[in-house]
Amino acid sequence: MFKTITFICNQKKIEATLHSATTVLDYLRKHQHLTGTKEGCREGDCGACTVLVGTLSGKKVKYQNVNSCLLPIAQAEGKHIVTIEGLNSSDLSIIQQSFVDEGGTQCGFCTPGFIVSLTGYLLSSNNYNLDDAVDSIGGNVCRCTGHTTIKRAVDKIINELSVKNSADSNNLSSLINLGIIPKYFEEIPKQLTEIKKKIISLEYEQRADFLIAGGTDLFVQREDDLLKSNIKFFFGENGADRIWIDGNQCCIDARATVSNFGDSEIIQKYFPEMTNFIRLFGSLPIRNRATIGGNIINASPIGDMTIILLALNSTLHLQNNKATRQVSLKDFFTGYKTLDKKEDEILTKITFDIPKQNNFFNFEKVAKRIHLDIASVNTAMLLTVDDRIITQANISAGGVSPIPLYLSEMRKSLLGKKVSEENISEAIEVALSEISPITDVRGSEEYKTLLLRQLLLAHFYKLSPEIIQAEILL
Repeated sequence: MFKTITFICNQKKIEATLHSATTVLDYLRKHQHLTGTKEGCREGDCGACTVLVGTLSGKKVKYQNVNSCLLPIAQAEGKHIVTIEGLNSSDLSIIQQSFVDEGGTQCGFCTPGFIVSLTGYLLSSNNYNLDDAVDSIGGNVCRCTGHTTIKRAVDKIINELSVKNSADSNNLSSLINLGIIPKYFEEIPKQLTEIKKKIISLEYEQRADFLIAGGTDLFVQREDDLLKSNIKFFFGENGADRIWIDGNQCCIDARATVSNFGDSEIIQKYFPEMTNFIRLFGSLPIRNRATIGGNIINASPIGDMTIILLALNSTLHLQNNKATRQVSLKDFFTGYKTLDKKEDEILTKITFDIPKQNNFFNFEKVAKRIHLDIASVNTAMLLTVDDRIITQANISAGGVSPIPLYLSEMRKSLLGKKVSEENISEAIEVALSEISPITDVRGSEEYKTLLLRQLLLAHFYKLSPEIIQAEILL
């Protein structure tokens, strides 16, 4: 399926007729010869291909760092795509100079991605801090320099900008004055507004072989198939309205990204630690693209967002041309990678009841790497505790069953019980009787069983550290 796509690449307006599934990485390198955007893993892991994607929001443009190897060219329509070449000036920027001064580069292959990601962070934030800055480059991997010098360069940048930027309330203007981004960025909102007036909708009448939202998994596994197929895109543009309250329920648009979820004021209000949990889910460029609905439909037994939503006892809203129906998430997975979903149905919304004030929520995950890795085992828990009595419980576990598992028997064991070491130990033994882990590359059956036991104990340790002895978690 070929289509003419209109967007801005750095300072240049582009009209390109390509197959909609052509990746932005391939277009930049092969058609525009912008080779500062590197081709590395093509799986969204190394960050060498990172670009900024600017989306018009009102009169401003919001920028996110994205892996161009997983971004279809059709979803660049009406956007501002910024490569390292689009950030270069006659002099080195503060970011580039800091990398030079601190020895933050060696072979240089990965360096453009770091510069682009850090620039995206500075564009999207007004309150700079080292932790967030380091998280912004979490998807950029350097294999030769080592990360200490890079983190030192980032620290220097943040310290310098915190002083220089404090007097200027206009972040874009400030970054231009500091030489971090070129002056042409000021004209981009106007140019995108003009392009937006002329854009033809991406909704296609013909039957689609693939319905793509974020595509962070599809473009890794089936890129060749996508380039031969008719594609329909389901990725929304505005993040602020994708999570909302309706009565006593929290509603999530299936197109909401993991970043939308983690950044949502609504989610943060009811689950203050969710921002920290979300940082365990891949890198920022992946979180900026990966959608909640995609994580569910992908049906991975260890999908992080699915495990969290199971513990929230979520309901899925499925729609086709004729009707809408609801199905509980805990009943949605009927077997490994099989779903209670008709071929013509689309997941449009996820809902869950707003937790009560006396609720406790926690998420635990263990992987071979702390960050940017698929879980060996993950689990989430939502408890309501009244006067030390558990009145409501929802617990999930991943990596210990062919499907993302809702621990219904453990729930029954906990309800109406006092929070005590004896009751907790009994409930965990019940949970272990519900699981059926297998030995694979992420661990043996015995290891996963022991790991789930420890992670369930970790939930209760955070709830009542005076009851669970810390030594048994070691």
